[in-house]
Amino acid sequence: MDQWLEFTRGPLFAICLLIMLLGLGRHVLLQMRLLTIKGPTLRKVVWKRIAADSLSWLLPWKHLGEGTRILTIASMVFHIGAILTPLFLADHVVLWESFLGIGLPALSQAQADILTLSTIALVIVLLTYRVAVRRSRDLSRPGDYMILLLVLAPFVTGFLASHPGVNPLPWQMMMLFHVLSAEALLVAIPFTKLAHVVLFPFDRLSQVHWQLRSGAGQRVAAAMYGEEAKV
Repeated sequence: MDQWLEFTRGPLFAICLLIMLLGLGRHVLLQMRLLTIKGPTLRKVVWKRIAADSLSWLLPWKHLGEGTRILTIASMVFHIGAILTPLFLADHVVLWESFLGIGLPALSQAQADILTLSTIALVIVLLTYRVAVRRSRDLSRPGDYMILLLVLAPFVTGFLASHPGVNPLPWQMMMLFHVLSAEALLVAIPFTKLAHVVLFPFDRLSQVHWQLRSGAGQRVAAAMYGEEAKV
């Protein structure tokens, strides 16, 4: 088991991290190429409005529409925990220093526990929302559920591994599950909707990217809501 842990936390982690970085880098390069091709269109873009809209999603209070408040708040807080915990957990800081040469401040154990448990709870809320709310369920695909489960697994296994009192398995086995689930998540990021970690700024450039053919909006509405739908 020690050899497996050494391999997964060493060479295998390096490979998975490289796959994620190269995959996300490819996304950024493709988006930059698209923006270059649409250079003339960029001169018509109202950059101040796009910047303001993008920043508004960091604290999306004005986007809390009827029926989406719980989802929006849960999603916002979930993103905070999902980003801060992997970056600033003490054991992870050692990895970043080893592989990337980046020194980051470490969370205390209490702070890490709060963020981890909050993230676990909010993933469950998001899963429940997708299952219980019809309009969300209708738009969800198996991959949407799998993404949430992929995110959930490293947090659950990591919390159990760091708390022997509630860990039902030997520490080495739980840690192996934790590392493997985290590496599966790293590999999945560039190939799933999780790629929005780098695509979000480009998505906000809707005036540049969302240029549908004439009548496309009506066809999309008809496919989603029936032939009577109007846009």
